[in-house]
Amino acid sequence: MFGNDRTQLRKLFFDCWRLHQQGAPLDAMQQTIAQIIGMHPEYHALLENPDNLDKDYLPEEGETNPFLHMSMHIALHEQIGADRPTGISKAYQQLCEQTGAAHEAEHAMMECLGEALWKAQRENRMPDEAAYLDCVIKMLRI
Repeated sequence: MFGNDRTQLRKLFFDCWRLHQQGAPLDAMQQTIAQIIGMHPEYHALLENPDNLDKDYLPEEGETNPFLHMSMHIALHEQIGADRPTGISKAYQQLCEQTGAAHEAEHAMMECLGEALWKAQRENRMPDEAAYLDCVIKMLRI
């Protein structure tokens, strides 16, 4: 999305939230980021304190990385908008109907996306889009 520079990516979240709060004009990506931050009030205080820019979030200590979480929302928005993999937009709409909320549907999809990314990283290859889509579609049968 924005390269591999963790600080640069995190700074983008801080900057978008600050600009949004100031009522400054935002480009399309900044609007998406501000919208996703807005859906997560539990992260607002974190993004208002620049001391949090370099904080590590360790799963083994039970912590969720808020930047990874919000980045996955952004990735889902991009996938749904582009319908890539083909069929993901339809599956998303069906999940929204099934769960009753877009945010809940995205959180369900994150399970599949996280698994696809983890497998790709572990096997040093690109994510398997077909397996990812299949995982999301299987959620519709639950």
